[in-house]
Amino acid sequence: MLFKSVDDVAERLAATGYLASPAVATTVFLADRLGKPLLVEGPAGVGKTELAKAVAEVAGARLVRLQCYEGVDESRALYEWNHAKQLLRISAGRDESWDETRTDIFSEEFLLTRPLLTAIRGDDPKVLLIDETDKADVEVEGLLLEVLSDFQVTVPELGTITATRRPFVVLTSNASRELSEALRRRCLFLHIGFPDEELEQRIVRLKVPGLDEALASSVVRVVGALRAMDLRKVPSVAETIDWARTLLALGADSLDETVVHDSLGVLLKHQDDVLKAAAKLDLDAV
Repeated sequence: MLFKSVDDVAERLAATGYLASPAVATTVFLADRLGKPLLVEGPAGVGKTELAKAVAEVAGARLVRLQCYEGVDESRALYEWNHAKQLLRISAGRDESWDETRTDIFSEEFLLTRPLLTAIRGDDPKVLLIDETDKADVEVEGLLLEVLSDFQVTVPELGTITATRRPFVVLTSNASRELSEALRRRCLFLHIGFPDEELEQRIVRLKVPGLDEALASSVVRVVGALRAMDLRKVPSVAETIDWARTLLALGADSLDETVVHDSLGVLLKHQDDVLKAAAKLDLDAV
C-alpha cells in the first residue's frame, strides 16, 4: 500500500506541490487500498494529469503514460512485433525450417512493448496514466478491460502475461464522449471541478511564491467572475496560475483595468470570450 490514511495522502501530495481537496485525498486512498483503477473526470486544466504525476512522485514509481487520441490502436497501446527485425532474422536463417524460424521470431527479443504491457511487466512500482481516455475510439476501451480487470495481457504467440506487481492506474477524461459502463464499473470515480476560492488561493501562492497575498486573492476573485460568465471556455486552474505568473512578470502589484484587459489572452483562448469579458468584467464589483 502506498498510503496509510487519507491525511497521509493529503500531506504527501502537498509535499510534491499538489494540494488535494478532502474528496481527492479520500478517493486516492481508496483506489490504493482497494487496488482499483481511478477514473478522474473534469474540465481541462484542473489537475487530473498532475494528480497521476504527483502519486508517482510520492510512490517513487515510474510513470507510464498512454496518451489517447483518435486512431490509437492495439499496436500503440499494448504491443507490436518488430517487423523489420523479424525480416532480417528470416533472411539470415534461409536454411532453417519455418517451424524453427517461427519459434525464434515470435519471442521476447522481437516484441515491442507499449504502455499497457509495459505497466504490468516487471517488479518495479509503476503508475499507469491513461490520459484523455475519452479521445480514443470506443474500440480501444475493449483493450483496457482485460488490463483493468485482471491486470493481464494476452499475446497470442507468447500466452498470457500477468502482472506480478499491479500498477496504480489513473484514467483521465474531459467527458467529450460518454465512456462505457463496463469501463466505469472497473474503476473508482472522481470528479475534479474548479476548486473553491480558499483552495485556489493556496494553489496560486504555492505555484507562484513571489506573488503578494492580496494580489493572489484578487487574481482568484477575477477568475471566479470570469467563470460565472457565459464563455466558450472558462479559465481553469492552469490559466489562473499562468495569469499569476504573468502579473508577476509584468511587475503588477494590483489589478487595474489596463493590466487586466491587456492580459486577458492569458486567461481566455477565444476572441469572442476576450471581447465579452472586456465588456462585462467589473473590477469594482469583484
